[in-house]
Amino acid sequence: MPNPRRHPVGAEFVAPGLASFRVWAPAHTAVQVEVDAVITAMQSEPGGYFVAEIPAAPGARYGFRLGDDPFLYPDPASSWQPEGPEAPSALVDLSRFEWRDLGWKGISLPGQVLYEMHVGTFTTEGTWRAAEAQLPALRDLGVTVVQMMPIAEFAGTFGWGYDGVQWFAPMHTYGAPDDFQHFVDTAHQLGLAVILDVVYNHLGPAGNFLPKFSPHYFSDAYANEWGDALNFDGPSSEGMRELVLANVDYWVREFHVDGFRLDATQQIFDESAEHILAAIARVARDAAVLKSVILIAEHEPQHARLMRPVTEGGYGLDGVFNEDLHHSIRVALTGIRDAYLSDYSGRSREWLAAVQSGFLFQGQYYPWQSGTRGAPALDRGPHQFVAFLENHDQVANLASGLRLIDVASPAWWRAMAALLALGPWTPMLFQGQEWGSRVPFRYFADHEAALQRLVHSGRREFVSQFARCAFMAADLTQPEDFIGRPVFEASRLDERPAASQRLWQMHQDLFRLRREDPSLGQNAPRLLGATLNEEALALRFVGGAPADERLLIVNLSPDLNVAAISEPLCAPPEGCHWSVLWCSEDPRYGGGGLAACTPPRIVMATGHATTVYRPAAPSS
Repeated sequence: MPNPRRHPVGAEFVAPGLASFRVWAPAHTAVQVEVDAVITAMQSEPGGYFVAEIPAAPGARYGFRLGDDPFLYPDPASSWQPEGPEAPSALVDLSRFEWRDLGWKGISLPGQVLYEMHVGTFTTEGTWRAAEAQLPALRDLGVTVVQMMPIAEFAGTFGWGYDGVQWFAPMHTYGAPDDFQHFVDTAHQLGLAVILDVVYNHLGPAGNFLPKFSPHYFSDAYANEWGDALNFDGPSSEGMRELVLANVDYWVREFHVDGFRLDATQQIFDESAEHILAAIARVARDAAVLKSVILIAEHEPQHARLMRPVTEGGYGLDGVFNEDLHHSIRVALTGIRDAYLSDYSGRSREWLAAVQSGFLFQGQYYPWQSGTRGAPALDRGPHQFVAFLENHDQVANLASGLRLIDVASPAWWRAMAALLALGPWTPMLFQGQEWGSRVPFRYFADHEAALQRLVHSGRREFVSQFARCAFMAADLTQPEDFIGRPVFEASRLDERPAASQRLWQMHQDLFRLRREDPSLGQNAPRLLGATLNEEALALRFVGGAPADERLLIVNLSPDLNVAAISEPLCAPPEGCHWSVLWCSEDPRYGGGGLAACTPPRIVMATGHATTVYRPAAPSS
């Protein structure tokens, strides 16, 4: 009788010195597994599967021979590719790792602060061990969730990770699989969660051998933005569905990850009774057993269906990225209204709408796409909208990779950083943003020459939608200059500020306010808002004791006297006046100082700043 397996596909140890191999290859009648040059015929099982049990040791190299094809193919569910995705797979005993996080209960989305990290550029070393050394600083900053850009094995030695081809194998240039296990375990010891950015909408163009095992992994029924669509609902789609769901289960069980960020879900096509996104959420929660996990989606149309419960016809995810808010803030801070930024005003009415309703487009006409955008989302909680000033895409999409602080007024940047941190949504930082890093982040890839030229051409075409980028795309005619190793090396964070650095301190103070203040962030029982002018927003956090009420003013216009504005949200609680609790123009953060206040008649909202007020009793 075969020994019990933990996962339906891949290679794993089922007893000391005994490895089990299972692969889906319905395109073939015979499959052999080769382990350290020893070839064994595999037994066929119903549904196109092949299985074998062979004595082996951790580290042994193996692969599959398909029919009469002489090539040794790596395992589609390999746990480690030490020499890359086109070389033999390596056996790994993931159960040997000694976890210290048995008391870790996982996370839910409310109250979290996300931090997007690219392992290859987060440190000069570009490894999990080096990134792990920085986790205490992220904890001290106030971050609670590390969102890792894709780590699945991809071709080449550097890249963003969105062209992964070995979904189960942590990228070998970042370290061994147990290095990633150690990273997650250490994060949990520090009170940090770790979620993975996973790409279930396409596979990379190099090192992808799935078609050799079965043509049914892919579908020609849908047009996919990045190549062949994955087959989740067509004939023989069970193999691809199982590969994805086994991968979800694998990361949760073997690496103790706390959830997923699902890339470009608008390019995941499925008409099945259970949509693959709903199935992913179900499997992830089942795999976590007694631990809570979170699932967040990137979904360009921004449909609330993804985050509605399955019982209400949704997919049961926890949140969706709010790109509308990012676009509005970028227009406000930079004045750029090109391409997909063209339908945003960058005015305070948009910030207020994002506070109150989440997405700005919920079915209205969207001129950039010559059609409607979004769907009603008014029933969703504010924490379900993930907000950000920067992420990997939005920094890199303007080709130069300049950070927002490089192209915006530093004062306005600080003001919007405060709105991000103290708003009712779930905030996310991009690596280095916490100290105002000016290290650029551009798109980079490492392919063989012919494919690199094609990728280079596609990237140049994409960024040229921005008029400001056309000159750069025209000048950088060589792939190496536009997306090659120099670009990768220039994107590394080669600086680490002291905790006393001004902007780092500002973010730490903001996240402490968000966490500890009884009304700010998601703590307020009730949140009201109003625009004071086209560049000023007032938010009133109410519902608790009068002493706990807060007034937040985002003011990108000159100094405003909120004591004399005909807006009732600016009136202090009865018997009180407003006193400044926090301001982004505080000299401690590099600001120019606060406007003078002499309440009750003069309560200034400092110009080009965000100011938070609390009630104070009049002096006797």
